[in-house]
Amino acid sequence: MRFSSRQLSLTACALVAAACAAPAHVGDEPRAPAHASPGGEAAPASSGPWAEGPAATSDSYSSMPARPEAAGSARDGAPEDEAYAGKSASEARPGLGTTWGEDRPSAVRHTSFDRRSPTNPFALATLYYNDRAGVSAMASESARSDYGDNVFPIMQSGITVRLLDEFGRPLPSTRAGGRVYVVGEDGQRYIVEVQNHTGNRVEAVATVDGLDVIDGRPGSFEKRGYLVAPFSTVSIDGFRRSDETVAAFRFGSVADSYAERKGLGRNVGVIGLAFFDEAGARWPWTDQEIRHRHDADPFPGRYAEPPPR
Repeated sequence: MRFSSRQLSLTACALVAAACAAPAHVGDEPRAPAHASPGGEAAPASSGPWAEGPAATSDSYSSMPARPEAAGSARDGAPEDEAYAGKSASEARPGLGTTWGEDRPSAVRHTSFDRRSPTNPFALATLYYNDRAGVSAMASESARSDYGDNVFPIMQSGITVRLLDEFGRPLPSTRAGGRVYVVGEDGQRYIVEVQNHTGNRVEAVATVDGLDVIDGRPGSFEKRGYLVAPFSTVSIDGFRRSDETVAAFRFGSVADSYAERKGLGRNVGVIGLAFFDEAGARWPWTDQEIRHRHDADPFPGRYAEPPPR
């Protein structure tokens, strides 16, 4: 793997969002299509040895889940924790999850993008969310910083991530123990915004509560994502239902969350983004290159050597 995963760094400065680029969905082909939001380009990247095939079809997208199964039943192939047995989902899981919201227009188009590495992202972003009481419980008061605007530069990658409310305002956030926590409110709609400050195209594969935002199934580095064009912004505002619409991200109870209703609620409360660069792209300032420069020795020859014969 050429690039190591970047850790997130929290800063209080605000970034001015550029015009949103349409998200791009990646399908099961060598040059998978990508979703793009209105006004921009988004393209998918290959995630392995792909066979020629059609672009994404309707069953490549997420769908409205059925009602949750009874509490205490097995999920994700394992029984519920003993402490949760016999309790309702509401009693067992306090705090916020992400629900299946109203339909919102979000047209995308398909384009080609070949990843440099099929399944190894060059950067990762992980954001934990909850209501204010939940964030306070998760992040100790002594360790966390003050709440501020939610802007997360991914170190040395030229990419920033933030969560916005429906009016485009950053949600409050804090950092503790090396993790980033974002505060939401019940019923609030939110948007995942990705800004690319580089001259390279980047593919962003996003998950919410452990589910891929495009097909609604468990997230994986092998899934296709949204293309973020050079010096542009992509706003991901829901689980994709078709090439034209998404189901909005809205905070709600864990019991009503999309993941819990699908019987996959183990990972409620986390948003993840994996970033892939394009084959042939040049990224001069990698973690590896920075380490090489920091380790450079200005006086590598300590003693004189005898002359050659």
